[in-house]
Amino acid sequence: MTLAFDCFWSFRSPYSYLVTPRLVALERDFDVRCNVRVVRPIAVRQPEFFSNGDPLWVSYLMRDTVRTAEYLGLPYRWPRPDPVVMDFATRTYPKEQPYIHRLSRLGQLAAERGRGLPFIAAVSRLIWSGATDNWHEGDHLAHAAAAAGLDLAEMDRVVEAQGERLAAAIEANEADQRAAGHYGVPLMAFGGEPFFGQDRFDQLVWRMEQAGLARRAD
Repeated sequence: MTLAFDCFWSFRSPYSYLVTPRLVALERDFDVRCNVRVVRPIAVRQPEFFSNGDPLWVSYLMRDTVRTAEYLGLPYRWPRPDPVVMDFATRTYPKEQPYIHRLSRLGQLAAERGRGLPFIAAVSRLIWSGATDNWHEGDHLAHAAAAAGLDLAEMDRVVEAQGERLAAAIEANEADQRAAGHYGVPLMAFGGEPFFGQDRFDQLVWRMEQAGLARRAD
């Protein structure tokens, strides 16, 4: 029997990027399905989250993500531009966000088409690997979408026409995320149990093994 789990995931989360290759390998090698549930970054959902937080939170994040990427053998650099526009002097987020809503709606659409995992893998690698500046310009996103078997131009037309519906679906993901037991990403939910953070991936696999996780036939 194919097992399934939900993965609540954000395009602005470095930890979401860092766990994604393991999600891809898990679905490739085992009889399991990862249901990608795209959510908006907490900076968009709760703009006061970072401005009210201890500044050590951000400095530790920057140090830990570099270390984690090195440990995992993944290329990593904070995106240029950041998927969420931020005023670093005040640690505040303007209401106008030119990138994240498009990315999130594209991710939701890809998930609806059964290509959520390959899409977030390709796009997060583009954004977070440091391979290019200005990932949002030219044909970078189009190539990433094509690697996931999708047509970016066609998807953008759907996003334009169905933006409100896709936004509502993302908000439903966010409600289900909290119902699953946490507000952060990446959050994997399996068997009524939440696994928050890329460092809980091994425990997720362990729990699925207890439920009969089996390797795919060659």
